[in-house]
Amino acid sequence: MLHPSSAQLLRFLQEDLALSSSSIAMALRHVEQDPGPLPMILWKYGLVTLEQLERIYDWLEKAA
Repeated sequence: MLHPSSAQLLRFLQEDLALSSSSIAMALRHVEQDPGPLPMILWKYGLVTLEQLERIYDWLEKAA
């Protein structure tokens, strides 16, 4: 189950980074199989660039 703030992260990924729902869904499936932080899974599987990864972590820091 995702933490309540995860819905905000998913919204950020879709609206600000323009990730597709299918890319996010694929990453979420990988998180279940290979537990790790969602941003790292997105990067590991080439779904975000290093620059986008930095933006995600900046957003997470501000949201905390």
